[in-house]
Amino acid sequence: MGAPFGFILANGFFLILTIVMQFGTAGHHAVGDHPFLVWGWRIPFIASVVMVLLGLWVRMKLEETPVFKKAERQGQKVKAPVVEVFKTSWIQIIQGTFIMLATYVLFYLMTAWVLSFGIGSPDNGGLGIEYRDFLIIQLLAVVLFAITVPISGWLADKYGRRSSQLVITSAIVVFGLCFGLIMDPALVGTGENVSVGRVLFFLAVGMTLMGLTFGSMSAILPELFPTNVRYTGSGIAYNVASILGAAITPYIAVVLNANFGVGSVGMYLSFAAVITLIALWFSPETKHVDMYTVGRKLVK
Repeated sequence: MGAPFGFILANGFFLILTIVMQFGTAGHHAVGDHPFLVWGWRIPFIASVVMVLLGLWVRMKLEETPVFKKAERQGQKVKAPVVEVFKTSWIQIIQGTFIMLATYVLFYLMTAWVLSFGIGSPDNGGLGIEYRDFLIIQLLAVVLFAITVPISGWLADKYGRRSSQLVITSAIVVFGLCFGLIMDPALVGTGENVSVGRVLFFLAVGMTLMGLTFGSMSAILPELFPTNVRYTGSGIAYNVASILGAAITPYIAVVLNANFGVGSVGMYLSFAAVITLIALWFSPETKHVDMYTVGRKLVK
């Protein structure tokens, strides 16, 4: 739940600031010397120091899992887990990376890129929605992200991690193909004529799919690896996926939208989701596998 909670906290903070500093109403977003643009936007980043310290405290208080403690007692702990994981579980690293790819691409399209698209000038392919108004729309949609995270976990436990993700990722492929039909500026409108309901529907579908694909990843990735390299392997897969799916996605989406329209951004999402589908198809189902035996022999 950290992702949707963090999003609500961050965007909620920015929304409060825009109200207090009277930024984001008609015309204000275009004034370069407005206090919010000069120094106000820095306040949430400075305040985040509190969250960093809280996160550090929580991390230091965490205990190792019983599975890891048992492996440690049995002398299975390795001195160089990075070397070991690439030697014994490099296939699982590749699988985990691409299993996570569509999740990252979807998240950064629904958060970073869509904000620039929503408030961007219609002359540059955006919708021209006021900044404050778009923050509210995003915050409403992210509630569905939070609600569907535990639902994703329930689906993974009931029907299987791989099985449920194959269905959800297929839905992401379809969603990507519908970008142009839902969010083309010629259809959704721009500025004061924009269809807020249509934008909210788009974000609601995207955030729902985000929660459904994200919720079970904390089970899927660790269960691919044996105990002695589980943290290292899942961490590498998770972060390499973030480089491929998160770091470059907003930039690629901006270029695609500027040159080929919003439909091409959806095609990019669908392409990433197809890669994830392939990775899922060749990955094992770990629903019934004992965590003490993961990594020895997994049956597809």
